[in-house]
Amino acid sequence: MVKIFGCSCFLMLFLMSCKLEGTVDHTLNKKETQAEAVEQNVAELKDSLTKAGYQIFDYVDEKTKDTVLMQQYFIAFLKSGPNRTQSKTEADSLQMLHLAHLGKMYEMGYADISGPFGDDGEIRGITIYNVPNLEMADSLANADPMVKAGRLKIEIHPWWAAKGFGLR
Repeated sequence: MVKIFGCSCFLMLFLMSCKLEGTVDHTLNKKETQAEAVEQNVAELKDSLTKAGYQIFDYVDEKTKDTVLMQQYFIAFLKSGPNRTQSKTEADSLQMLHLAHLGKMYEMGYADISGPFGDDGEIRGITIYNVPNLEMADSLANADPMVKAGRLKIEIHPWWAAKGFGLR
């Protein structure tokens, strides 16, 4: 009885190790396939961004060996404008229109992030535009009702960031 039990245990362990070995090989193949898919997706993304007129470059991260795709964005600094004499009612109305404009820019995919600064300095806030060129970013930023009313003015700078990386 002990011999049968011992042989059964050995056979079960042997079969389990064979199954585990196959699973490990499958996992490695799956990882290789995923890496190939990521490289293909990066190539497709690079191609679509380039065709749309975006400035890009890529590099390989030494630590992770991943290809990092960098894209040029445009940061619009919203600064205090020359006309800040509106009544409170007018300023509140402009603020609502300003927020609606920024929301529309986000919904349309033109702006990725917007927000005010926490101090009362000359630079009131920023918007990061995800558009192919400075002229488009400038046009969208200057369409803001606060800018049109002179309450804010715009200063835009090109800015590079890794595609797909989020804030933490």
